[in-house]
Amino acid sequence: MEKGKVAERREVPEAHAWRAAPDDAPLPVPARDPPARRGRVVMLLTAAGRLRSASETPQTWRAAFAQERAHGHFFLFVPVFLGAGAALWFSAVTDPSLPALLLFAAFAFWPAWRFRHREDWTALAAGAILFVPVGMLLAALESARLDTVVLDAPVTTDVSGRVLARESDERGAIRYRIALDTTRDPVLKRPPGVVTLLARSRHAPIPIGGGITGRARLGPPSGPALSGLNDFAFDAYFAGTGAVGYFYQAPRAVAVAEPGVEGRIRQTVATWRNNLTEHIRGRIGGDAGAIAAALVTAEQRAISPETVEALREAGLAHVLAISGLNMVLAAGTFLVGARVLMALIPGFSERYPAKKIAAAGALAMVTLYILVSGGAISAVRSWIMICIMLVAVLFGRAAISLRNVALSAIVILAMTPSAVTNPGFQMSYAATLGLVAGYAAWRERPVRREGEGGRLKLFGGALGRFFGGLLLSSLIGGFATLIYSIGHFHRIPAYGLAGNLLAMPVISAIVMPFGLIAVLLMPFGLDGVPFAIMGKGIEWMIALSTWVASWKGEIVTGRIPSIAFLLIGLGGGLVCILRTRLRHAGTLLVGIGLAIACFPAGGATPEALVSEDGRLVAILRGETVATNRARPPDFIYAQWRRALRLGELVKPEIRRSAGLTLEEAVSTTGAAESRNKPRRKADRQKARDAMASALAAARAGNGFVCEAKAFCAAVSPSGWRIVTLDDVAFLGTACDAADLVVLSLALRLEACRSGARLVTVRHLRRTGALEIHPAAEGLSNIFSAAQVTPAVESLDRPWARHRSYDWRTGSFDQPADQ
Repeated sequence: MEKGKVAERREVPEAHAWRAAPDDAPLPVPARDPPARRGRVVMLLTAAGRLRSASETPQTWRAAFAQERAHGHFFLFVPVFLGAGAALWFSAVTDPSLPALLLFAAFAFWPAWRFRHREDWTALAAGAILFVPVGMLLAALESARLDTVVLDAPVTTDVSGRVLARESDERGAIRYRIALDTTRDPVLKRPPGVVTLLARSRHAPIPIGGGITGRARLGPPSGPALSGLNDFAFDAYFAGTGAVGYFYQAPRAVAVAEPGVEGRIRQTVATWRNNLTEHIRGRIGGDAGAIAAALVTAEQRAISPETVEALREAGLAHVLAISGLNMVLAAGTFLVGARVLMALIPGFSERYPAKKIAAAGALAMVTLYILVSGGAISAVRSWIMICIMLVAVLFGRAAISLRNVALSAIVILAMTPSAVTNPGFQMSYAATLGLVAGYAAWRERPVRREGEGGRLKLFGGALGRFFGGLLLSSLIGGFATLIYSIGHFHRIPAYGLAGNLLAMPVISAIVMPFGLIAVLLMPFGLDGVPFAIMGKGIEWMIALSTWVASWKGEIVTGRIPSIAFLLIGLGGGLVCILRTRLRHAGTLLVGIGLAIACFPAGGATPEALVSEDGRLVAILRGETVATNRARPPDFIYAQWRRALRLGELVKPEIRRSAGLTLEEAVSTTGAAESRNKPRRKADRQKARDAMASALAAARAGNGFVCEAKAFCAAVSPSGWRIVTLDDVAFLGTACDAADLVVLSLALRLEACRSGARLVTVRHLRRTGALEIHPAAEGLSNIFSAAQVTPAVESLDRPWARHRSYDWRTGSFDQPADQ
């Protein structure tokens, strides 16, 4: 029969053989045709082939969509759409209309349900139209549910409340988180519910759940240091913190009423966490003990800044966060240890399901871990994923899959949609997506036949697989989180791969296993030796990170455009989620994002910067930056330096002009004014001469020239005269001499009569920090035409609304100039 078919196939005329040939067979050309005709036939056949390919393109794309749906990848887009909706809600200038969102989501439900079985882009689009507004509604619900009262302005008052949590730093200062009950002298009209206060004075620690009182300085959480940087007021709002500050003296313990059931549960967990932290630090001591406590309870304040910076420059800062690494190592150590112990019992593994028993124990262990670890976003994500994986083991299902990642993201976004803006959330899921996708690609790779491999076979075995897996995991994790390190922290450790390869074996084989053993043996008082071994391993880790940090390999990247950040992040996610040729859409997005990041449009460096409290002003001039403070506060200046890639710091020149004192310049009221008018005129002239001299010296140099405890003056590259004041006495003189006057006091004066731009704390409260760019060429030396970019774009959002509150009238009043 086969021979007959072959013979029949051979009888087909050669001129029409291409019609009966298989798709992958070469197109035959008649040998007897003349060359010209043969060329025309080839051209016609090629055109026909292209036409056939074009007609099959929709079929090919449809098959790709069908394959993605068969793999269940459409489900993976549910958290993507929910997160996109939440991000849109949080980035809006004003609160979107809730009735409109509800109506839109209701109308979008039917198309999404109708097309749920479609295998093309319409099903994906219908899902996006439904889940994006659902994500926005979840974000609105979380904001309304929290309704955190944020303090409107700094104030000094007597506070009384209950201690919710506490943690100590390396110097013994204690930071208390307090549920505020009352305020006195003055009584706040709009008191925050929860405040965080630092007590530097030595005192007996007040127990968690106990009452606390003392004189304190309260202030609202700070906003972004520059436009587009992290908004700490946003983080504080969704953490429930309404004010931050410090005690003037040691706080005192007072009696307080017992909390409710929920309060007692939280108090018990916080007490466990605090006692465990202090026990671990007492067992190990030093930075090693502080890091050991951070690995268990996530309290990092006791770690010295030098060690934290060394870990960060070595690419090991992720070790300090309770994340997937910690959870996986703890659960894996428990699983392996429990199965080994059960295997040592004769006949136990044959009679009972040892694997499932170990998984159930690991499930209970990681649940206790998340309770004492503080519940950070990365920890919750890891806990949910590991719980899903362990439950899958109990039911005999695949433990590692992208569906587990998607399920954990859906749970987190449903409960706390604000997590989508958190760097820990973004980096955690980026690393997890990359590792799971990399693991799937490695699992599905073509396997070499036995005997192949050449010299690479020498590196096989358990040790080779361990270090190969460690290298591959570090490469994938570092590459997946690279864009988030650049976008949020504006720097990357150049030698992070080397730091992870050197330190991770110590962490995986010594630190985490012996830490888990020590915690399990702690109730029996047998934790001394395991904690000692854990501490020695952490000391090795610190030594290795310090060595790697000494290579000075940190790369400061500066800010990148938001659109580039979004395109690269979204494109990378598509590459990890999809398997077919559709994933190359993600590759295209990554390429476009990289092009925008490398060649930004309109990314000119500002010429002047003003901090939110008005105390720090910087002038940017080429490769140098001049500030009005000899030692600028690192919290603000470090963010400026990394975001704008600032160069060498030029410190101000401090003068002490003979005869110029604050008392002489201030004598403008009362009896002194009537008796000493001639002298007051001479004093004002002396102040004007000193300020003119400072501006002239600043114009000749490239930094600030300051009169001690009076003012600082500088001239920008565009010729703007900028004066910062430490005392209001020199305000009139500064307004007459400068183009921009910055005063770190809250005056109700809106502007200078001379026409100079006046910026006070009252103005900065509404705008946040300022970036000042020169205007177009030809007007660059005119300050009134300069472009001023505020860090706070809108006062009509819940986490920024406190900036428009007026305690005198008790109302929210948005100024016309905002």
